[in-house]
Amino acid sequence: MKKLITLILAIGVLGGLGYYVVQLNANKGKSDTELIEFAIKDTKNVDKVIIHDSFGRTFEIIKGAKEWTDKDGGCIQQTSVENILKAIRNIEFKGYLPENSHEKYNLQMAAQNTKVEIFEHGEWVKTWYMGPSATDHYGQIMILDSKEFGMSDNPVIMKLKGVHGIIEPRFFADSKKWLCTNIFAVENHNIKEVDVKFNDNPKKSFTVKKDGFDLSVFNNDVQLQNVDTAMIFRYLNNYKKIHFDIANYELPPEKVDSMKSTTPFCELTLTETNGTSTKLNCFRIKLSEYTTEGLVEYHDIDKDRFWIELPSGEMVKCQYFVFNPLFYGHIYFPMEVPEDEFQ
Repeated sequence: MKKLITLILAIGVLGGLGYYVVQLNANKGKSDTELIEFAIKDTKNVDKVIIHDSFGRTFEIIKGAKEWTDKDGGCIQQTSVENILKAIRNIEFKGYLPENSHEKYNLQMAAQNTKVEIFEHGEWVKTWYMGPSATDHYGQIMILDSKEFGMSDNPVIMKLKGVHGIIEPRFFADSKKWLCTNIFAVENHNIKEVDVKFNDNPKKSFTVKKDGFDLSVFNNDVQLQNVDTAMIFRYLNNYKKIHFDIANYELPPEKVDSMKSTTPFCELTLTETNGTSTKLNCFRIKLSEYTTEGLVEYHDIDKDRFWIELPSGEMVKCQYFVFNPLFYGHIYFPMEVPEDEFQ
């Protein structure tokens, strides 16, 4: 039995030595500079970046004709893309790690890391493996794999030129953080119709129609008379810049499905002159508290925020402060609705 164990250990040692020799031969002739050349100084040819995080999530960004999108062509935040491109351009070597720490960091990074694949003209050129931050938090422990030079043997400390901090936060694979927050960015002249339907109080519902220079407003299918044209334009101008507050990090899928099965308090539909239609379903947030019997009792409604179901099906949280100019038709048009019904 002891001979068998000795033989297995010997084979393992020989295998390890063989791997080490292969790595030495693979990196033979490479300078230290080549093995730490993480940067791509000119990023104009970078057209795809794939980010894998330590939670098993993957997010892919692709360069389009006008802007960057996700892999399905969806809108993503361009400022986040620029932060990534700046990092690719400005990453630089900070220092080597003590030799006796290599094994520890190699094991750490094998178990948990952020992996970033970089492509130029559709072809893979480099991969960054990001481990823990440097001990002073001014840099990141990283390993490079490149098409030209292969993979480096050991991690090094990298930093961003002119930046005091770590690199990893720029590279996230959480799709919710990439969502474009803009819901409406429509110029007045591109709007054909806006329909605001209040299911909880139909008297507040109204529709604005624009056909060329002809403008009209309806309150429950009854056309309003003596509507100030300037006020109609003022109302439609509100759709130039409307953003949601935050993505859904609270409701699990079953809660989202349950909410969608209820009747929204408001259904807002905007139709553009090119035929594009955007419909939002709005749901109130019920605040809750536990009773002495251990049951949940809904006792109030959040006065600041509410949920919106986007056309994509995604649920996002919005502020009444932002949306009230869209909801409050009585401010712009002669609608006979008591003021207290808008509270």
